[in-house]
Amino acid sequence: MLGNLGLLLGLVLLMFMALRGVNIFIAALTCSLVVALSNGLAAPQALLEFFPFGPLGAFTFAGKFFVLFLCGAIFGKAMATSQAANSIAQAIIATLGIQRTLWVTMLVCALLTYGGVVVFVVIFTMYPLGITLMREANLPKRLFCAATALGAGTFTMTALPGTPSIHNVIAASALGTDLFAGAWIGLLASVLMVGLGMAYVQREWRVARERGEGFEANAQDMRMEQLAGAPGAGPHWGVALLPIVVVLGVIVLPRLLLLSGAVVSGQGVLGQVVGFSQQQPIIWPSLALVLATAVAVALFPGLRRNTVAVLGQGADDSIMPLLNTAAVIGFGGVVTQTTGFSQFSQWILTVDLPPLLSVFASVSVVSGIVGSSSGGLQIFMQTLATKYLEMGVEPEILHRIANIASLPHCGAVIAMLMIMGLNHRQAYKDIFVMTVMVPVIAVLCCIGVLSVL
Repeated sequence: MLGNLGLLLGLVLLMFMALRGVNIFIAALTCSLVVALSNGLAAPQALLEFFPFGPLGAFTFAGKFFVLFLCGAIFGKAMATSQAANSIAQAIIATLGIQRTLWVTMLVCALLTYGGVVVFVVIFTMYPLGITLMREANLPKRLFCAATALGAGTFTMTALPGTPSIHNVIAASALGTDLFAGAWIGLLASVLMVGLGMAYVQREWRVARERGEGFEANAQDMRMEQLAGAPGAGPHWGVALLPIVVVLGVIVLPRLLLLSGAVVSGQGVLGQVVGFSQQQPIIWPSLALVLATAVAVALFPGLRRNTVAVLGQGADDSIMPLLNTAAVIGFGGVVTQTTGFSQFSQWILTVDLPPLLSVFASVSVVSGIVGSSSGGLQIFMQTLATKYLEMGVEPEILHRIANIASLPHCGAVIAMLMIMGLNHRQAYKDIFVMTVMVPVIAVLCCIGVLSVL
C-alpha cells in the first residue's frame, strides 16, 4: 500500500514540479527518490544504477538515441539560420492568405516536423511569423497555439509513415519494423486528427469572433516578432524545400525500391543498402538528416560562410532536449523496478480487453506515469511490447497503434506555452483537445476499423 501511494505521490509531484517550471533534472531525481524510498529500493541503487544505467536508464536512452537527436538538431539549426524554414512559411502564407491563418499555421508546422525539423525549432520559426498573422486576422493566441500543437506535435510525430521522429524510431528499433510500419493505419489516423482538430479550432474561432475575443499582444511579442526576418530575406521557397525533400527521399527510397521489385534486400549493392536501412532504424534517418544538412550548406550561402559555427550551435541545441527526455525516462527506469509497476504490468495483460485496446490503455497509462510520450513509449516497448507480440498482435500494427496512443503526454507543451507567453489557464483547454482528445479518438477509430477487418 505504501509503495503504491509512493508511486502516485512521485507521479503527482513530477507533474506539479514540471508545471511550476522546476528544472526537469531536479524534478526527476527528486521524484525518483520519493518512489525509491516508498517502495523499499535502496537510494544509492535507485540513483546510481536504475536511474542512469538500467535497461531504462537515462544515459542508456541518451547513448542509444544521441546520434538521432544530434543530427535532427543540427538540421533544424541549418534550416532556421539560413531562413529556409522562414521562406517555406512565408510561401504558404502567401498562397493561403491571412484568412486561413489556422490552416497556414498547422500546415507549416506539419511540413517542417514531417521533414525532420525538431519541434522546438518549428515553434521558434512559426511564432514570430504568427504574431503578424494573428494581429491581422485578429486571431486569439490560444487558437494559434492549438493549431501549432496540432501541426507540430500530433500526427507528424507518431502517425504519418516515414517520419524521422523519435517516436517512430523508438518503435522501429524495439520491434524490428521500419519507419513505414502500419502505413495505412497512420494515414487514417492522420486524416482523422487533421479533420477533427481543424474543425475544432475553426469552430472556436467563429465563436470567439461572435463574443468579441481577438488577438491580445503580450510583453514578449515585439521581441519575438523581430526574429521573423524581412520577407524575401531567405532563399526561394522551392530551393528551401530541397533539404526536406532529401530527408524524406532518403527515408522513402528503400521502401520504394522494395515495392518496385527491382531490388531484393541483401542482394547486390542496392540490396545491401536497402538491407542496411531496414536493420538500422536509428542510423538511417540520422544519415538522411546529415545528407539534408550537407545539401542545405551547399545551397544556402549564409550557411557556407558560417558552417562550423552553425553546426556547433545545432549540436549544442541537441543536448537539452536529449537530456530532458532522458531524465524523464530515468524516472521511469526507477518506477519499473517497483512492485507496483510489476503488478500493473501483470494486471493490464489480464484485463478482459481486446489486445489492441489493451495496448492503447497500457501505453497511455505508462506515458502518463512518466509524463512523457516518448518516455512512456520507450518503457512500454522495453517492458510490455513482447507480451502483446506473443498474443498475436502484428509488429507493424503494434508499432503504429502504440505510437499514436502515446501522444496524450507531451513535455513540449510547457516549452510552447513559455515561448508564446501563455499559461495553462489561458491555453491548455485547446491544447488538451488537440493533443489528448483528438489523438485518442483517432486511435480508437483505427482500433475499431482493425477489429472488423
